[in-house]
Amino acid sequence: MKLAEDLYPLPVKLHKIKKKAAITAIFRLMVFILLLGFLILGLSENKLYLLAVPVWGIIFIGLIKVFNQLKDLEAFILEVQDMEVEEKKRQARELGSFDPGEEFLDKGHPFCNDLDLFGQHSLFQLINHTVSKTGRKLLAQNLKKQMDPEMAKIQFASVEELKNKTELIRNFEAVGRAFLKKEKDKGQFYSWLQQPESWHKAYFILMIIGPLGGMGIILASLMGLVASGWLGLWILLGTVFLSLVFKDLKKASGIWPNDGDIKTFRIWSQLLEKEKFDESGLKHIHHHFEDGQFSKGLRSLEQISLLVQNRMNFVYLIFNLLFWLDFFVLWQLNRWKNSYGTDLSEMEKIFDHWQVLVSLSAFSREMQLEGQVLWTENDLIRCKSIQHPLLKPSLAVGNDFFLDEKIKTVLLTGSNMSGKTTFMRTLGINLVMVNLGLRPMAAKMEVGNFSLYTSMRNTDNLGESVSSFYAELSRIRKILEAVEKKETVFYLMDEILKGTNTRDRIQGSEALIRQLAKGNARGIISTHDIELSELEKTLPYLTNYSFHSEIHENEIQFDYKLKEGSCPSFNAHKLMELMGIKFE
Repeated sequence: MKLAEDLYPLPVKLHKIKKKAAITAIFRLMVFILLLGFLILGLSENKLYLLAVPVWGIIFIGLIKVFNQLKDLEAFILEVQDMEVEEKKRQARELGSFDPGEEFLDKGHPFCNDLDLFGQHSLFQLINHTVSKTGRKLLAQNLKKQMDPEMAKIQFASVEELKNKTELIRNFEAVGRAFLKKEKDKGQFYSWLQQPESWHKAYFILMIIGPLGGMGIILASLMGLVASGWLGLWILLGTVFLSLVFKDLKKASGIWPNDGDIKTFRIWSQLLEKEKFDESGLKHIHHHFEDGQFSKGLRSLEQISLLVQNRMNFVYLIFNLLFWLDFFVLWQLNRWKNSYGTDLSEMEKIFDHWQVLVSLSAFSREMQLEGQVLWTENDLIRCKSIQHPLLKPSLAVGNDFFLDEKIKTVLLTGSNMSGKTTFMRTLGINLVMVNLGLRPMAAKMEVGNFSLYTSMRNTDNLGESVSSFYAELSRIRKILEAVEKKETVFYLMDEILKGTNTRDRIQGSEALIRQLAKGNARGIISTHDIELSELEKTLPYLTNYSFHSEIHENEIQFDYKLKEGSCPSFNAHKLMELMGIKFE
């Protein structure tokens, strides 16, 4: 399939292609009827009619090829249309119809479950533009990676260059979406590629005798030189010889990749061969396509695939019995295996990497990310106007935040629903974004080399007889273990020790703050215990931040702006009144 350069307007282009496909389908049916008619007449009336069978057969195959190309182009354009609709949904944060990637949730992971990386209304839904199972899995692994500044810098440079190639990004995704709909596991196929070839030298003789003998018998029969019974004897003899390679070809056809997989890889190769990149990271993974060998090998594989997967086709069966085509197919198959087979499994891994980069680049372009990111050797985090990527842009409130090397603990207090948890998740999810090589959803973000840990969304588990309080302690234990291993930790803890009584909670929180400060750990702890804010007076490494609310008559108003100092007032009393609880 050759991608059309003049796609727009999409509805007009789509209408033209559908019309051409319908006309081609009608001609194809007419040719098939003629082919069948000449075959019947040749076998029953006059053998001269059989001379027209190969001609009409070639025309029929040509029309099949044209029709398939038109249907492929139609499928491609339909996917481009759907992608444009999905882009608007992502920009409006309407993510319900997107793949949530829930199987990638991991309660034992240092941060993924707490930061809405997967599940409904998640970062995965916002970012994911992959089209294969393995590409999707690789993107999820990237989302869950611990902070790695060096890799993030490399990926950042790749995304920055790639996101400007809008046509490549669009075509790469649309091709995969159009043709990888019935993706098939290729493990057995890759194993088969490593096995010794099943071609024997004696098959060369049969591969040559088949077409020559078949054509000779047909011509001799038509000219009356031999009885027509010899043609039947030739077919019977061919059946015996064809049985020699039947098992090998049957095995190959059973493990053969889907047509859509091969077609996608071939078109992807052609797309990438046309591109040139300046950034070293992209050059490193692009050099595979510079000599055109990938697309050449895949084009050859696609042609062989047409024969392998259509061996039970009526037209092929006739030609196979007459000319012993299976020997030619097996020869082509082993020839291809020797020339390109060792590269194919590695090729899929390379394409997975490209899918991840295309996803990140498409996301960056759709979200119009322009924020600056600076990785520093200092143990600090500085953010200017940072926002949560999963909130609608019209509702998101930007906040400034600075955690320098002198501060170990930020104690975050505030009213219910004032934005404490959302702000902590905002920091965490933006850290994941910059670790992916993306710009942050902020004007600027400066980040040290931290390991990220969270303790926020802790719930009980009846199946494991685990209470929410024990679940939280388990999360805290993992943070402490990381600190004990001398990791440089940045932590986010929401409503610390909320599962116990006030006295134990305050004492336990203070003990935890002091213990964490002894190691190379810093982070944010949110709490409703305003008493803990007094620690700022005695602990030089602790500072207070807060979110406020104002009560006007029967309405609580929030500005969702982060402020220095502890929260001066809380709204729980008023919220309970509004919910119907009466205080005497």
